[in-house]
Amino acid sequence: MEIYEKIASELGVRPDHAKNVIKLIDEGNTIPFIARYRKELHGSMDDSALRQLAQRLEYLRGLEERKSSVLASIEEQGKLTTELSKEIEEAETLARIEDLYRPYKPKRRTRASAAREKGLEPLAAAVMLQGGSDPAELAQPYIGTENGPADEAEALSGASDIIAETISDDAESREDLRRYIKSHGRIVSKAAADEDSVYRLYYDFSQPVSRLAGHQVLALNRGEKEGMLKVSLDADQDSAVERLSARWVRGSGACSELVRAASRDAWERLIFPSLERELRSDLTDMANEGAIKTFALNLKPLLMQAPIRGRVTMGLDPGYRNGCKVAVVDGTGRLLDTAVVYPTFSEAKREEAIKKLTALIARHGVRDIAIGNGTASRETESMAADMLKRLGGGRVGYAIVNEAGASVYSASEAGAAEFPELDVNLRSAVSIARRLQDPLAELVKIDPMAIGVGQYQHDMPQARLAAALDGVVEDCVNSVGVDANTASAALLLRVAGLGKATAANLVSYRKENGPFKSRKELSKVKGLGPKAFEQCAGFLRIHGGSELLDGTAVHPESYDAARKLLSLTGYGEEELRTGELSGLKDRMARLGSEKLAAQCGVGLPTLMDIADELIKPGRDPREELPPVVLRTDVLELSDLKPGMKLKGTVRNVVDFGAFVDIGVHQDGLVHVSQIADRFIKHPSEVLSVGDVVDVIVLEADAQKRRISLSIKQASGKGRPVKA
Repeated sequence: MEIYEKIASELGVRPDHAKNVIKLIDEGNTIPFIARYRKELHGSMDDSALRQLAQRLEYLRGLEERKSSVLASIEEQGKLTTELSKEIEEAETLARIEDLYRPYKPKRRTRASAAREKGLEPLAAAVMLQGGSDPAELAQPYIGTENGPADEAEALSGASDIIAETISDDAESREDLRRYIKSHGRIVSKAAADEDSVYRLYYDFSQPVSRLAGHQVLALNRGEKEGMLKVSLDADQDSAVERLSARWVRGSGACSELVRAASRDAWERLIFPSLERELRSDLTDMANEGAIKTFALNLKPLLMQAPIRGRVTMGLDPGYRNGCKVAVVDGTGRLLDTAVVYPTFSEAKREEAIKKLTALIARHGVRDIAIGNGTASRETESMAADMLKRLGGGRVGYAIVNEAGASVYSASEAGAAEFPELDVNLRSAVSIARRLQDPLAELVKIDPMAIGVGQYQHDMPQARLAAALDGVVEDCVNSVGVDANTASAALLLRVAGLGKATAANLVSYRKENGPFKSRKELSKVKGLGPKAFEQCAGFLRIHGGSELLDGTAVHPESYDAARKLLSLTGYGEEELRTGELSGLKDRMARLGSEKLAAQCGVGLPTLMDIADELIKPGRDPREELPPVVLRTDVLELSDLKPGMKLKGTVRNVVDFGAFVDIGVHQDGLVHVSQIADRFIKHPSEVLSVGDVVDVIVLEADAQKRRISLSIKQASGKGRPVKA
């Protein structure tokens, strides 16, 4: 079976679509470009499906490379048979390939290799025949020979070592025991230190391997690494040995008993330790993949939150010792003013802070306040709520903003380039303000791993996590589109086809030559050749130029098709300029969309995308999302009572539930069992970061600072209520 056929079968897509995508990837096309502008070739697969295909392609190609190297190694040893070659060629996992290669893989010196050096391999083979022979008699010819065993016991012990290694190296035996462990084994953990810790749930823990959750695996791994837990695999030794014996032992003679004993030795000394390491590694890999998927699921809605454009915003970066840093930015994110206030120092300082912030609000016409959720956030929020009450009228509202990575941006090269004269601490306040205005444009300046959505991010394989999160950022940026004349280098870097150098060159060209007047002019940017232009042009917008389509997501390669569509449906340049194309889809339906696609020389999916852009040029998909909830007052944890119904915003989605901001500094946890009254495997099936939901307070423990919430009890219908 060809790789594209295998991928098509696994992902449930047409083989020709899988083959086309592989060809497009091999030709150097980016995932966003393929997803948006080559829909006819892959059946309109979305970005995530295409990335899954690309990841599987990489794995399968790696598998093929490993097969080739294994086959070459065995052939070089002169031991490759037609049957073995066929088994390796048909192997579907790396584990299976390694099992088949194990007997031929160069090993370090072992007990079995030492026995072979003593010439005992024929003795081991004779014993394994398990006829009626006496092992002691079989051993006699080997005793006293040059480099041979000194006595019968040494001879039979060496033969048993060879038999144990032969059993351990058998691919079918290992695969059978691997399945046995996965279905019957348990992961057990005990306390390794006599002290209370966050790992207390795992001080006496036992869970079947088949039911172990990803977050449990990661918690066990971290607890073990920190010396707080002892983690092991528990499996019924006798049952495992019986499984081996059933395969290797024949009869009940003395030789059979030696093989039975060697089977136990193979299990206890060779197979079980190896499979335990392998299983723990596989569990970790699966947990990592699940956690990375959760990171990606959480990051996308965080980046794609509805922007609040055109309004003056104040950013507050809370702090104790260094005070609360303040930045005011205009509706385009341009810095207007900065300050530092000290609301936590004393009541007098709090009043002084309110007075100073009130003056800034009046001077600049501030409409929104963004408060970072870090240290001293609760006190800062309380001060802000008090100030807004005094202002009255509800003209100004505030929102708690995830400040993860703000300090990273402040000290970064991008932060220094943007605000070279500004104090590092004040840059973070600017970032917090802009995150409320346009989360995507601001968060792209920060390493996605520093944004902090998900769990155990520092335990993940960093390259794999970075690749997954970079893919999410890239997909988000390209789905929204970028203004080529205003975008920062950090934002341009995420555009399909642009790298760090071309993004910087584009900004430099803009500074030297003024705003781009057309997409064609992009080709003049150093390093932006024909392939890069093809990939990026559709995602870069040029507004106010002579070519109206430059401000849309219509790719330059489809401009002729777009104008042909307008002509065939009775529209012209004037309607395109004035935006009076609301009836376009109706006219297309009357004329036949498929017929029009053929006349325009494009596929139907591309034609429909063109039509959408003509009707609503440069549309931003984020505008269709619920707006950020702005608050005017603050709740204290002590105000919460069981049964209270509140509105909240989902801040994080994890394996076991979701954390929801309900206006108290401490986020509340909605356990997965309290999300819906039907079974769900993962909270992400019904919830995303940024969702506004109704919740019922189940419990509020002020001492432990824990809040338990329920969504399903708030809905009364067994499904989350999204406001």
